Amino acid sequence: MKKEYCGLFGVYDHEEAARMTYFGLYAMQHRGQESAGIVTWDGDRIREQKGMGLVADVFNERHIGRELKGRIGMGHIRYSTTGASLLRNAQPFLIRHGDLRLAVAHNGNLVNTYELRCELEEQGSIFQTTMDTEVFVHLVIRNLNGNTIEEAIKLACKRLRGAYSMLIMANDKLIAVKDPNGFRPLAIGRLDDSYVFASETCAFDLIEAEYMRPLSPGEMVVIDGGRMSCDRICEPQPKKQCIFELIYFARPDSYVFGEVVYERRKEMGKVLAREAPVDADLVMPFPDSGNYAAVGYSQESGLPLELAMIRNHYVGRTFIQPTQGMRDFSVRVKLNPVRSMIQGKRIVIVEDSVVRGTTIRTRVKQLRALGAREIHMRVSCPPIKHPCYYGIDFSSKGELIAANHEVEDIARFLGLDSLHYLTIPGLLSSVSHKDDYCLACFDGNYPVKVEENAGKLSLEDSAAKPGIIKQFC
Repeated sequence: MKKEYCGLFGVYDHEEAARMTYFGLYAMQHRGQESAGIVTWDGDRIREQKGMGLVADVFNERHIGRELKGRIGMGHIRYSTTGASLLRNAQPFLIRHGDLRLAVAHNGNLVNTYELRCELEEQGSIFQTTMDTEVFVHLVIRNLNGNTIEEAIKLACKRLRGAYSMLIMANDKLIAVKDPNGFRPLAIGRLDDSYVFASETCAFDLIEAEYMRPLSPGEMVVIDGGRMSCDRICEPQPKKQCIFELIYFARPDSYVFGEVVYERRKEMGKVLAREAPVDADLVMPFPDSGNYAAVGYSQESGLPLELAMIRNHYVGRTFIQPTQGMRDFSVRVKLNPVRSMIQGKRIVIVEDSVVRGTTIRTRVKQLRALGAREIHMRVSCPPIKHPCYYGIDFSSKGELIAANHEVEDIARFLGLDSLHYLTIPGLLSSVSHKDDYCLACFDGNYPVKVEENAGKLSLEDSAAKPGIIKQFC
């Protein structure tokens, strides 16, 4: 089962809010290729455009230049959510309640969705999607009586458990919130006199906005009337930032959790070279995910770095494709080897992670067929042995090759001469603040309690599996 991993962008008081949002999402396309949405506020109503596919395919000049009017804009991209892969589950999620027009974009995953949704349904709530984000919206609306929208959001957030960075458009207000552990990144910037928000600072770079700071865990930032105010939705807990942002998800040119992503990945490669040196002819990555750790491994080991696999940049990242069939297709077309660099060589492949192993096994087999003499793999993160319930694309132990096999067995399955994963101490030595990160996918220590029924809610799955709706209710 897959979980949500998304990108958020928002801008307040800009004459081309929709266009800035478009560019912000475009810069973060790596965070999701399944759907995209933009909403704007024109002073009277919220306008929206959502669709399945890439940002450049969902929006055109008619949408950006004419239909999405307004000086406040907010957008969302995703690859797969806690709902099925359908347009109605695309975000931002928009509702109308009296005079209030509310749009919510969510990055993360709630772990008490089942519990909250059952409670709300018993109280008469009717759900239109299978997203955990809709549960949050119901909670906000129920807390509006006699409260401001800010107070209602605070009260709603007190009921949530899990990972969430959210952007909320409430008529002419733009509000950002982050969970008390700070799992997901969300940053604030300035574009001339406008405020901007983004999951990654690479979005600021594209629109030439100035990075100000990240949201703090448990913080709510409200932009209203051109003024920014900050408050707390709850007391912050120990930071448990998702370390996979630094290992894999974030763009290397982004600044995330106070770290330059490129530098952290290179440092992981250096530590990996110290932990597991190998006598070889060259170091190579499987681009693009392994590039930066491979640079570090090469620099530390003294082995030459060669780009012996050439990526077709018009193929999406296999890890975030929504179906296994599409992943397999991407494996076949994504990379092509430089044959002269492979034949007769002892190769060290540096990868950032091994989740299922299917992609790597295919590539190693290809390198063997081209005459590689030895193939060693060095992985710049520890073995992924436990499901993630906070928003990464592996949520069942059966998917995880390292959860079910020893390293030696994995090496044989992948066709390698040797395999070494970066140790947890080695990984933590590669970042600036080792106590600030969630390592649950490596060590099984979940910082936020996960309910027994945590998992994807899908009405479509329920239709295919009789009895699920009954169990859910």
